[in-house]
Amino acid sequence: MMKQLILPQFTNPHREEEQDVAVLDYTDFENRLVVHNDDFNTFDFVIESLISICDHTPEQAEQCTLLIHFKGKCTVKSGSLDKLKPMHHKLLSRGLTSEIV
Repeated sequence: MMKQLILPQFTNPHREEEQDVAVLDYTDFENRLVVHNDDFNTFDFVIESLISICDHTPEQAEQCTLLIHFKGKCTVKSGSLDKLKPMHHKLLSRGLTSEIV
């Protein structure tokens, strides 16, 4: 014996018009300090620079340095321009390649 599937009947469903909504990611308002890989600074120098300039822990600095080396760049800090500009200039003065994006 075969069962028959009975679907409910919708006579007048209530529908709302679609609206476009802009969704903002919280990172949209933060700037990022990115350090790029180079061929002349040593791992120890980059690690020490991230610790002293960006206030990284030794573990954070080592992980960022590995990412910089293997991926070509790494975001080492995020925040306001007022916070990142001095760090950026100090990194540049040490011969590191960085940018604020």
